[in-house]
Amino acid sequence: MGAFLNKPETKKYNESGEGNGLRYGVASMQGWRVEMEDAHHAQLTLNGTLSDWSYFAVFDGHAGARVSAHCAENLLECILQTDEFRREEIAEAIRAGFLDLDEKMRELPELCTGKEKSGSTAVCAFVSPKQIYIANCGDSRAVLARNGAPIFATLDHKPELPSEKSRIVQAGGSVMIQRVNGSLAVSRALGDYQYKKALSRGPCEQLVSPEPEVSVHERSEAEDEFLVLACDGVWDVMSNEALCAYVHSLLQLTDDLTAITNQVIDTCLYKGSKDNMSIVLVVFPAAPKPSLEAQRADRELDETLRQRLTALIEKNDGTEDFSQVLKDLVQENVPGLPPGGGLAAKRGLLDKIYREYYPDHPDSSESFDCQAELADALYDGAN
Repeated sequence: MGAFLNKPETKKYNESGEGNGLRYGVASMQGWRVEMEDAHHAQLTLNGTLSDWSYFAVFDGHAGARVSAHCAENLLECILQTDEFRREEIAEAIRAGFLDLDEKMRELPELCTGKEKSGSTAVCAFVSPKQIYIANCGDSRAVLARNGAPIFATLDHKPELPSEKSRIVQAGGSVMIQRVNGSLAVSRALGDYQYKKALSRGPCEQLVSPEPEVSVHERSEAEDEFLVLACDGVWDVMSNEALCAYVHSLLQLTDDLTAITNQVIDTCLYKGSKDNMSIVLVVFPAAPKPSLEAQRADRELDETLRQRLTALIEKNDGTEDFSQVLKDLVQENVPGLPPGGGLAAKRGLLDKIYREYYPDHPDSSESFDCQAELADALYDGAN
């Protein structure tokens, strides 16, 4: 099945912490891909005089995991060691750190010889007491939310963007099927040195650029709710608005950020994501708190779904498979579904109810084709 497994790997890596007035949770999952190429870094307290600064990052590797792993281990230090950082020119320091890491990493033996050809997108954030510095290179994305809605999102670096295409063409390349030279789906990345061979051009003028876009945001203690950093395995199936609304609703049900981030990537899997998935959720003091009313409404929704699904199962008496029953349930327009998550957010519950009637029905996650069919049904329900 090419780049996909016959069954998704759903075991998750989790991490969480609290400090500097922040809480964070991490979840990552291999999913349908044959290899886990994502990496991340979360550090609540930096060293020395930066003890009240925090750093978070997600790296999405391609053609291997070597570059993403190296970036996760080394990008922070590369940024902190720049002259610009010592001069407190933070945005310039982040840019310089990316370029410095990309240049140094080129000398790693397996990358220098061309034996390893991997690359990685990157999105990172420094949270200081007053500002949030966000940088992205590629199509991993960061979104800052207030009142359950995005107020800022990074721009994915795709080859078809006019400014990116112009650089690619000037470097002697082309954009075909929305890919650099018909192959690479991102126009900026760390690594990918086969696309950085124009000796007469600077590092930011190559077919693929390691230069990040950096933005600075003043913190609002009263309004900032959360910051999400995630790879494209999440954003492929969730819009900025949908994910913010979904996380906002989940924060009203629990303060367990591990549970929330796990729920997000499970929902993305059910919505049809075929990629590795990693998410870092950083929660600020103004984020929603668990609400008895929201928890009661969620329990009532679960009971409504149980009643409606049970009625459909008994009506059809086994003549329809799980995917068709789900499609029937979509048509009922059940009220009160999780915003941004829809029926996909309740797929685990629905599968459990169906198994109470048909314990031997095939696990829908074990079939690539069945999973795609279920995702289509749930996608239709969300739209």
